[in-house]
Amino acid sequence: MPRKKIIAVIAGGDSSEDVISYKSGAQVYGCLDRNLFDPYLVVLRHGRWRVNPSDASPEGAVLPVDLNDFSFTDHTGRRVKFDYALIQIHGTPGENGILQGYFELMGIPYSTCSAEVSALTFNKSLCKLALRGKPGIRLAREILLHKGEPIPAAEVIVKELGLPFFIKPNASGSSFGVTKIKADAFSPETVMRAIEAAFRESDAVMLEQFVDGREVSCGMMVIDGKEWILPVTELITENEFFDFEAKYTAGACREVTPAVLPQEAVRALNQATATAYHTLGCRGVVRIDFIVDRKTGEPYFIEVNTTPGMSTASIVPQQWRAAGLTMGQAFGMIIDETSKK
Repeated sequence: MPRKKIIAVIAGGDSSEDVISYKSGAQVYGCLDRNLFDPYLVVLRHGRWRVNPSDASPEGAVLPVDLNDFSFTDHTGRRVKFDYALIQIHGTPGENGILQGYFELMGIPYSTCSAEVSALTFNKSLCKLALRGKPGIRLAREILLHKGEPIPAAEVIVKELGLPFFIKPNASGSSFGVTKIKADAFSPETVMRAIEAAFRESDAVMLEQFVDGREVSCGMMVIDGKEWILPVTELITENEFFDFEAKYTAGACREVTPAVLPQEAVRALNQATATAYHTLGCRGVVRIDFIVDRKTGEPYFIEVNTTPGMSTASIVPQQWRAAGLTMGQAFGMIIDETSKK
């Protein structure tokens, strides 16, 4: 019988999304097949790596990780060397390429997109630039701001983007720092406060055109050359948009999987999802968010999530279930696929 692969399920991180990461890590740790894998929870926070004996809270992480060979010593004095990294950190350093760079340097296989692709997709503006002009990909208009640069007058922004429009961090997730600027609440002061809030999450801020439509999310992975384009999920909320509360508060959002959409819209979403996945060079499972224009039925690309949430409230696990897969089966497939040389 082959030796079980020793898996580090890595959670935590240095962004506002760490609270979600701990939930994702705990869920993934619990789902892995113990007949095939020997998993451990690893918390990474502010450069400190600790193995958790029991839970996914940073307080429970007590065993230091030796980064020279990605190993740790357990309570019995046994040296345990990890074979594989299953990354469940949303935001920095797990979704922007930093952590991936370490594992590539160490020659350790891991579950997500490459360092290069992770860095590209984490930058919303650069990601849109890479997809511009690709078949089936429609993009909202945007203005990109960097710290220290002059900010256009509010009237100039409105002339370019119209009202309402969004102000969001260029490199962040879980809708932290995102504001929808509506016509009835528009003022230069409101715009500046929203820009400042976004800059607290990222060194660059994107101002983006509002597309009136239905928000949907599409998961995809490629296993042994086969495309698994997962059933589309529609996100229905009474909130202004699919914000942090809608994403992670029970009852704040109704998620319908598979979405009740015209077949033509589903085909367009599947095509756009596959185009984005392959154009960007993704691997593992990713989740791509779109707005389906209410008038035309055409999908507008929003963003790529290369480390999608895996908590009990998350979308991709719902899509796996609708596709006839358990989370344990799906991660078994991903581990096998991303371990190939």
